[in-house]
Amino acid sequence: MLVLGIDPGTATTGYGVVRSERGGLAKLVECGVVRTRARDPLPARLREIFEGVQELIARHRPDALAVESIFYAKNVRTTITLGHARGVILLAGELAGLTVHEFPPAEIKKAVVGTGAASKEQVQFMLTRLLRLKAVPSPSDAADGVAAALTYCMAPHLPAGDRAARLPVTHS
Repeated sequence: MLVLGIDPGTATTGYGVVRSERGGLAKLVECGVVRTRARDPLPARLREIFEGVQELIARHRPDALAVESIFYAKNVRTTITLGHARGVILLAGELAGLTVHEFPPAEIKKAVVGTGAASKEQVQFMLTRLLRLKAVPSPSDAADGVAAALTYCMAPHLPAGDRAARLPVTHS
């Protein structure tokens, strides 16, 4: 199974493509970011995010899309703007016919680290361990996209036929 994970943002949208293989292994295929220019109007930035996600879907042909769900920022305007970015990402997945699943940040942390209160550094450390990487995916937005994809791969909600394997989470 191939999963595209997305960490939404209007300035930087992180993504990670993870392949779940039989035997409980997962492999990072690609990660990176879609960047927009702060001086551009919001509609132009949303189009850039939408087209970037469409291009990733066309290039990798994932089986599923995992998106970090919205968190409530102190600034309501930030929360609403983030919601716009999430909307175009969800639309891209839906138009491509992908299974789309949203994960709250705490659920992603719990799946990858074992606790929903994990720090960003702990999540990044566990990504390197679980995916057998030499370095942390960078920038941090890309690592968050990888974590979302890995969470989907590890999710027990998937029917056995749709999941190559449930990855074990081990703690050192």
